[in-house]
Amino acid sequence: MKDTEHIRKIIHVDMDAFFAAVEQRDNPALRGKPVIVGGKPGGRGVVSTCSYEARKFGVHSAMPTNKAYQLCPHGIFVKSNFAAYKEASNIIREIFFEYTDLVEPLSLDEAYLDVTENHKGNPSATLIAKEIRSRIWQETQLTASAGVAPNKFLAKVASDFNKPDGLTVITPDKAEEFLAELDIKKFYGVGKATQSKMHALGIKTGADLKKWTEIDLVKAFGKSGRYYYKIVRGIDNREVKPHRTRKSYGKERTFSEDIGDLEWVNNFLEELAQSISEGMQKIPTAGKTITLKVRYKNFDTVTRSHSLAHFTNKKEEISTIARKLLEQTDAGVREIRLLGISLSNLNLIEKEYFEQLELGV
Repeated sequence: MKDTEHIRKIIHVDMDAFFAAVEQRDNPALRGKPVIVGGKPGGRGVVSTCSYEARKFGVHSAMPTNKAYQLCPHGIFVKSNFAAYKEASNIIREIFFEYTDLVEPLSLDEAYLDVTENHKGNPSATLIAKEIRSRIWQETQLTASAGVAPNKFLAKVASDFNKPDGLTVITPDKAEEFLAELDIKKFYGVGKATQSKMHALGIKTGADLKKWTEIDLVKAFGKSGRYYYKIVRGIDNREVKPHRTRKSYGKERTFSEDIGDLEWVNNFLEELAQSISEGMQKIPTAGKTITLKVRYKNFDTVTRSHSLAHFTNKKEEISTIARKLLEQTDAGVREIRLLGISLSNLNLIEKEYFEQLELGV
């Protein structure tokens, strides 16, 4: 790793107890309590995830809910609300795209980002990771842990090292030292069965694993032996592969207090449109369909959309249409807890469009 000419800057972002955290955010009565997502005990369900309060009792994801109940009978079992999780995930994903197009989602709650080259022109992956975690908190009231490293394996290990709400940075010159001291169970890709086998062979840390030759590891663990030989030396050449095209761009905000003042709401939409316009112009992209999202005090959520004949990323146009769409809602009559604007039907980096903008056509 040390002699690599072109060192990449990879961030792995992993949300903390994501499904349970969304449930606790949306229902204050659940905060600080052992929340177990995945249905009620008594059936054949399994735990999707659980809060850190429940993990203290040994509950973990993929565990049968009956077993979770035995370990934590006072736990609060809730059904999965995938609409809410997907909504939060989309907001988080949009934040990622503001920094780089090289985003590889692994699930709703985690992704790799390659920020070697990034939209902000920021040479520090550590500062970008701090910004992203701060933005996620501001826009979703959820915490994320992140790992910063020169490759995907190290970034993944780093993000899990200081959970929850942690940031761990592994610089190229510290990678092998970090891995040597790491408990073998913390190595991504070493499951419980492999961990038991390694322990039986006297492999308990990275330093123990590093003593083994590649040939001996292959003899002991088959093809996986080659993987273990490389990762303990911090070798991972996999690229961050974005496999989803951005379909929309938007922002939304959940307010700390419910808002009934219509003038305040309109002013906020103006600010939101400004922020969206700036973000889209940096990418650059523009959209034809503008959607306003309103969530009322009682959590009822409505959306209103308007499609243009042309592409736009202009603040004035976005805010004007958003305010007109607001008139189709009960804003001013019912208090609002969340507002959002998004643009879809995007025109991504088509030179003709942006050249026309510059020419004023």
